[in-house]
Amino acid sequence: MKKILCPNEQQIKWADCEVGVIIHLDMQVFEPSYFFRDNFDYQPDVSVFKPEKLDTDKWIEDAVSAGAKYAVLVAKHCSGFCLWPTKQHDYHIGNTPYKNGNGDIVGEFIASCKKYGVLPGLYYSVSCNAYYKVDNPGLCISGDKEEQKRYNDMVMKQLRELWTNYGELFEIWFDGGCLSPEQGGAPVAELLYKLQKDAIVFQGPINMGNGLRWVGNERGIAPFDTYATVDFRKESFDGMTEEENRGGDPYGNIWRPAESDIPGRDAKRSFMGGWFWKSGEDDAVFPAEELFNRYLDSVGRNTNFLIGMAINNEGLLSEADKNALKGFGELVEENFSKPLAILEGELTGDSYTLESTENAKYLVICEDIKYGERILSYKTDVGIEGKAIGHKRILPLPENTKKVTFTVIDKKDTCHIKKIALY
Repeated sequence: MKKILCPNEQQIKWADCEVGVIIHLDMQVFEPSYFFRDNFDYQPDVSVFKPEKLDTDKWIEDAVSAGAKYAVLVAKHCSGFCLWPTKQHDYHIGNTPYKNGNGDIVGEFIASCKKYGVLPGLYYSVSCNAYYKVDNPGLCISGDKEEQKRYNDMVMKQLRELWTNYGELFEIWFDGGCLSPEQGGAPVAELLYKLQKDAIVFQGPINMGNGLRWVGNERGIAPFDTYATVDFRKESFDGMTEEENRGGDPYGNIWRPAESDIPGRDAKRSFMGGWFWKSGEDDAVFPAEELFNRYLDSVGRNTNFLIGMAINNEGLLSEADKNALKGFGELVEENFSKPLAILEGELTGDSYTLESTENAKYLVICEDIKYGERILSYKTDVGIEGKAIGHKRILPLPENTKKVTFTVIDKKDTCHIKKIALY
């Protein structure tokens, strides 16, 4: 029998969160004509950064209204501008009009997360920094080795600032992955193990024990059958293509669950892929109903759901975005707070029948993942079948369904089902 992989306590805690947000605010919000790849010799002046009503408490209140249990702040995106007063260069929040140069949005964000009981995370793009003329996958566009060495040194110093000055982080986000030193990158893994060894790490160094993989798209949709485990020997899972991040491998040799991210605004109809705010685009905000459907396709398919929050030029979330998040949270609560029928505890059998006096819309099955993912295939008597279950599986039911029998067809070993319910 092959070994059954099991997550550690921190990985289980991450899966239990289910919903998070990722918060974007950068120079292009104040100068929307700016796009870093158009001219690497130009960045907007720090004087344009004037979010006069910025309030990180309100950000986190909006996140909580959506049911988010964790929040990731984009501390430095591709422009190279930093939302904390870094000591490594002058392109940062401390040289802007914000709070007369005395602001630290990273610090304010962390404080707000603690205030509202939301787990904090930070995004830092190693792979792209226009201020240093670096583009994906993290190399100086000049190709100069000495310039690359200076960039790598700066990266290490900035990460040390972020990972030591703001306390323990729940999740660390690397957009586009990290090059290893052998590939020309900075020794990020070594510093990560030293300073934030318990953090969950998205697209980080490939050998990170607490790593996450990208689901492969920015639509918040996981494959119908998605496993938390992957084959480390076959796939890099650096998140660059959907094909490399399909549904995992039930017999994979590393626990690396997928995170399904989605911008708050439709990428096809909005600025910068929907991640950043731009005036006049409120009609592109995903409505609450669409976010709820993506929740079914992400959390309901054994991944976490990470929703984008595009902060506007005043430093707040627009009313359209706020309403969508709040409405989404209400829909999740409305549909999944009161089961019509439920079995829970140490369920080790292979077949269960649930019956309700009312029509049910969803069947929810949760493996107890502290024992790993053991179910390999299943069927129901209402025409639904599949393979993966994992932390949570939400299966929409046919109309007028009051009774469902769920049966495990194939498994690695004794099933450990934590909950099975009708909603």
